[in-house]
Amino acid sequence: METTSFTRNRYWVLRHGKSIPNESGLIVSSLENGTLAKYQLAPEGVKQAELAGELFQKVLKENNIALENVRICYSPFSRTSHTAKIVASVLNLPFEGPQCKVMEDLRERFFGPSFELMSHDKYAEIWALDEKDPFMRPEGGECVDDVASRLANAMATIESEFQGCAVLIVSHGDPLQILQTILNAVKQQTVSSSNDLASRIQAVRVPSILSQHRKHALLTAELRAVI
Repeated sequence: METTSFTRNRYWVLRHGKSIPNESGLIVSSLENGTLAKYQLAPEGVKQAELAGELFQKVLKENNIALENVRICYSPFSRTSHTAKIVASVLNLPFEGPQCKVMEDLRERFFGPSFELMSHDKYAEIWALDEKDPFMRPEGGECVDDVASRLANAMATIESEFQGCAVLIVSHGDPLQILQTILNAVKQQTVSSSNDLASRIQAVRVPSILSQHRKHALLTAELRAVI
């Protein structure tokens, strides 16, 4: 399977389906809360995840990608693991098998205790801060660059473990915006002294790039090709 010059695999991202926190208008961003079963997908989100699985199946067929070359890497939060499990079921891949991998580095961005379990309306405050300074942390939470750092680790792990695969990354709104931001910036690098992905990502972790992550926003259960 054809890949880019700086990755060993091809990548798609999928934001989780509509979740119970989405329906309730709640920010659920801590690992402790996010892994609770009560915060999994809402019924509408289950249907969205099934449709996303069918769409990804169609993409695989159009690109002549065999199922044995598919890998699903997902966040441990209940809404993302629920989404990944549904997609795996649509593709007829064993969710407990080696083709599906839970990765803590793909978890939701932790917005901090002052935002946790608060209204979704407060996202606007965080994103305004991100645009001003993506290295500024909300109190007790993660800044954009903190998330970029662990996503770089996740990519390095995936690249070291898999080769020639179609990798579906199932994660959350902010992490997937940030991931697309850094990977698109890497793609646009005209000159690089290294083909090492980690080094190339490090080079684009600068305020002018990271502050623009909202441009890559995804709807719930939106599937998007990245590289």
